[in-house]
Amino acid sequence: MNMLFWLPVHPTFQPGWDLEEIHATFFKCISWQVEETLDTINCPYHYFCDKAYPPNYPLAVDILVFLFTTASYFVTLVIVIMDMTPGRGRIFLGQSKRFLLPSGPISLPLIILAFAKGPQINTIFPLSCLGPAILLMVLISALSFDNGADKDFKYTFFVASTVSGILHASLYLDSVVLPYYTGFDALVSSTFSGECASCVCRKEALVVGGKLVRYRGWSMTTFFVVGVLCLRIICKISGENAGRLLFIKALTERFSWILITVDCVYLTLNSPPERVLLRVTAFGGIFLLIFLQVLKEACSQIYSMAYVAEKLRWASTSLQTI
Repeated sequence: MNMLFWLPVHPTFQPGWDLEEIHATFFKCISWQVEETLDTINCPYHYFCDKAYPPNYPLAVDILVFLFTTASYFVTLVIVIMDMTPGRGRIFLGQSKRFLLPSGPISLPLIILAFAKGPQINTIFPLSCLGPAILLMVLISALSFDNGADKDFKYTFFVASTVSGILHASLYLDSVVLPYYTGFDALVSSTFSGECASCVCRKEALVVGGKLVRYRGWSMTTFFVVGVLCLRIICKISGENAGRLLFIKALTERFSWILITVDCVYLTLNSPPERVLLRVTAFGGIFLLIFLQVLKEACSQIYSMAYVAEKLRWASTSLQTI
């Protein structure tokens, strides 16, 4: 990729500076320091990167994360498809899918670990670009599958651990994407002052996360999904006395799907223009999971309506016979 694409329109750029190093410094910077400036008109805010994340891990780490993420996605896709069709597969999946899904007790801790080390996983599979898609995959798997056949204690423990895992994953994801979005804003909305490789002049203050991309892992989407999971626990414990909670849970769940779709569309259109093909592929996969869920709900509604119509037809036939 041509690194000059990232430089401001009129930079004071020194020929001896390494474009690759500047690119990495801006996107991995975790501490931007502001300095006093005498030029309050052309350079009211002067920033430089004071501290950045360590260098990337070896290529093998990116490959392992890529293989694990790809396997998790295809497992989720297969389970979603099999869950839409009746048969023995559904019986088998009911017992084992919790361990195979990205939101399960095996995959979710590994995803949290990858996010925790995410700033250094940035060679061929950059989590700064693809981490949001992975988190959306976790949220989708948590919403799509509810193993309500478990006993109360077992169900509560499993769902509570999923809630904790999602919250931890979203926080660790923010530690990856916020420096990335901040550096992106600093790089494209500033001019180099020439004082150092990361020294820039800005017309406005630089804020955490920048102002160009507003996505956050710790967001309303995450909290609504967590709310759905908590409502599932309450409804499970309440049993037949759930009453209005079931309606609230269903409403919250549908709104969570809307928020996930909005996040997916926003990130597809507004993410930094880096690794475009990889990003479009990732979010295209997320769109496929959302589409299958919508199709599953539509088929479920059609089957329910057909069942009710058949019952009414049978009842009317019985009354005519009497």
